[in-house]
Amino acid sequence: MQLWIPITIFAAFAQNLRFMLQKHLKATKLTTGGATFARFVFAAPLAVLTVFALSQFGWDIPKPTNMTWVYVPIGGLAQITATMLVVALFAERNFAVGITLKKTETMLTALSGMVVLGDKITFGAFVAILVGLIGVILLSDPPKGEGLTWKQRIFNKASGYGVGAGAIFAVSAVCYRGASLSLSDGDFIIRAMLTLAFVTVFQSIAMALWLRWREPGEITRVLKVWRVTALVGLSGVLGSAGWFMAFTLQNAAYVKALGQIELIFTFMASYLFFKERSTKRELFGAALIVFSILLLVLAVY
Repeated sequence: MQLWIPITIFAAFAQNLRFMLQKHLKATKLTTGGATFARFVFAAPLAVLTVFALSQFGWDIPKPTNMTWVYVPIGGLAQITATMLVVALFAERNFAVGITLKKTETMLTALSGMVVLGDKITFGAFVAILVGLIGVILLSDPPKGEGLTWKQRIFNKASGYGVGAGAIFAVSAVCYRGASLSLSDGDFIIRAMLTLAFVTVFQSIAMALWLRWREPGEITRVLKVWRVTALVGLSGVLGSAGWFMAFTLQNAAYVKALGQIELIFTFMASYLFFKERSTKRELFGAALIVFSILLLVLAVY
């Protein structure tokens, strides 16, 4: 088995855990910005400490290039925006459907990677991604859509948040792969961790300045619930480390497509922890997305 596959599965699990905790934070009356800030403020020091520890064990730290400083802020701002959209989406649909809607990022990551980095995808992989996209479209239809036009059923606030998050997450994924590959040297682990450190420090500073300007007092509220926000940061840095390593090893489109296995963890969490129930159509849409994962694995091999 290629190394990027188990790394991606681990990253998807950690990311699902992080979104669960952020949904809980949203329920504790933190704003969307506050719940998003919690994802970065504790992740940054963990990422920096990891790079420092690796350097102490003899790992050579790669040198950033000019392109590193282009990819890092663009990817960092894109991830902040996309995360805020996902947190806002939780108020519109249940946890499982909300996470699934953002999975439009897979197709968009493939397109972005082709345009920005010149990545290639096979025809079989393209078909697998397309099947997953059809599943996402089924999920965009709200469970109580009777009486609405087809445009209202497909193009609604929830689907707008989901597709918007997917598109912007696609930009961040491609930028993170670009940032990691732009470093001067080093293997995939040190490249990934250094890129993660750069990005999370930038995101923490950017979000802190934004909250200080637009939402005075929200930083204090985030720190007051530090037990949960620290877990958000820990799960976030573990998930991001996995994603960054996978992006360094493999085409970002393939990584994001396999990352749809997160949906299995998502539906389990929705059922077991949030006591939410999904309709048959929603389950069928999710099944199509899982099927697309199997098609992708076959296409890769």
